[in-house]
Amino acid sequence: MAAPKHFSENNPTNGADLRLHHWLRVSWSRSRAALGEIDEPTASYIESTTVDSVLTRAANPVLSALASEIDNEPVSLILSDAKGTVLRRYGGDSALLAALDRVDLAPGFRYSESQVGTNGIGTALEVGSPIVINGDEHYSGPLRSFSCAGALVTHPLTGAVLGVVDLTTKAENMNALLLSFAKLAAARIKERILDDANEHNRAVLSAYHAASHSGQSVIAVGDEVLMINALTQQLFDSHDQAAIIDRIRDARGQSKSFTVLTDLPSGATARLSYQPTFANDKLAGGIVRITEQLATRTTQFVGTLNLRAVAGSSAVWMRTVHNVVDACKRHEWLVLDGEPGVGKTTLIRAAHEHLSNSHHLAILDAATLVGEDLLAHVSDELETGSDLAVLHAHRLSEDDLAGLGHLLQDATQGAFPREPWVALTMHPEEPSSTSSLLRLFPKSISVPPLRYHLEDIPDLVRSLLRTVGAADLTLSPASLNQLTRMAWRGNITHLRNVLEEIHRHRRSGVVEPDALPSECRATTWRNLTKLQSLERDAIVDALALHVGDKTAAAQALGMSRATIYRKIREFGIAYKAPRIPPVSN
Repeated sequence: MAAPKHFSENNPTNGADLRLHHWLRVSWSRSRAALGEIDEPTASYIESTTVDSVLTRAANPVLSALASEIDNEPVSLILSDAKGTVLRRYGGDSALLAALDRVDLAPGFRYSESQVGTNGIGTALEVGSPIVINGDEHYSGPLRSFSCAGALVTHPLTGAVLGVVDLTTKAENMNALLLSFAKLAAARIKERILDDANEHNRAVLSAYHAASHSGQSVIAVGDEVLMINALTQQLFDSHDQAAIIDRIRDARGQSKSFTVLTDLPSGATARLSYQPTFANDKLAGGIVRITEQLATRTTQFVGTLNLRAVAGSSAVWMRTVHNVVDACKRHEWLVLDGEPGVGKTTLIRAAHEHLSNSHHLAILDAATLVGEDLLAHVSDELETGSDLAVLHAHRLSEDDLAGLGHLLQDATQGAFPREPWVALTMHPEEPSSTSSLLRLFPKSISVPPLRYHLEDIPDLVRSLLRTVGAADLTLSPASLNQLTRMAWRGNITHLRNVLEEIHRHRRSGVVEPDALPSECRATTWRNLTKLQSLERDAIVDALALHVGDKTAAAQALGMSRATIYRKIREFGIAYKAPRIPPVSN
């Protein structure tokens, strides 16, 4: 490796040059110890890079504004975390950005000294102060065509290093003002963090103290805040606390109040009431008040239920199963609410069958039967003495609701041969006017979405494979593990659809992760547009075609290596090349 000119033993230096010579020599020594004599070390891509944090939220408006001041200039503002992983880039002309992509100075790549040697990001973190790295001072050969200035961003309250602001340009465009600009950007980000932290934390802390003094179990949640009061820790053991925290994960970022019931591992049911907290007009976080609804712990009893066509053994799921069976056994009219595909109809049918009920269960769907057709069917079934399940009751019109209410009211007053058991299913977030009808139903149960009991996926997969006629097909442990990482927005119905797709392509044997559908090799929990889904599937297919070679996949798709890594991170794509067995002689 050719060392920079000022590294020559015969190169004279004055006092200032001697200081520069010293820290740069130390940096090169660290780089050589980590990388050896490799002239072109490459940055590693970090799969789990966090792009939503105190640092990024404060830095985004600051760096966006500064980037606008140097619009179309050949300089890019780069933000990294405290480990040197690039989080975001701002500004820069197209030629510079293309050059940065070629050396992987792009979001998701780690630019620590141990990865690429002396550079503006990694060396600033090592030295602990603002620095400039000019052209040949870089350890890596491909980086010597750039010059960069890096300044640390520290937390204004704790002093912790949060990351680095780096300004990078081509070496021939180096300007002495770059370091001043980097230090200015770091200072403004620090001020922004202080302003946001003071304002938001004060608002959440004030609401938390007010709620705690009311004698209630309280949890405060925010982007960077999670506080549990002493009463919550006293009333709920560590397993229940973990379940509560997991359940309120969806509360982060919510600007509207809501209340949910959640079943806990201990067998208790907790009511979680979320109230958002604002600092001026900006959401700062929220307060969750917790009320235990059921003090009697019945976990062991719940675990003994075994319903045909109902799979899963998690405490949350089994508690739901028990409640449905109990309502059916007591002949309590029941409302099941939950997202589409969570298994509401299956639970009703299985509970009714489990009790060896001699009466027919009529299942009527308000989504397909409307008006007089629905009411006529309800009346006919009641005349024959059938029990009744009305699906999608939230879709009923006001006239249909009134008509159904009259028929059910008549059923309670002996107008039909027997008083039926009646269950409704509803979507909790769909607008409806069912309040008058619900007065006839003393019990309501929320069926949890699949993402709240992912540990049941292995049992569900085995059961659903039998249901779709794929009893000779099994999923490997690695495939099952991959499925548990998905959000399953379509819940159990979505899982069944995936298994049916697998079965269409394979009738028997063990399914490894590389044989899963494209969507199952991406684990993002955000909803994708149709175009984004197509892009995700194209990347997954290209990775499969090139046996996991990301560079080859990027070339096939016409995108840079940095871009495909960014897309892989955004979509949560997990691809592991299949193991190729050795060829025997």
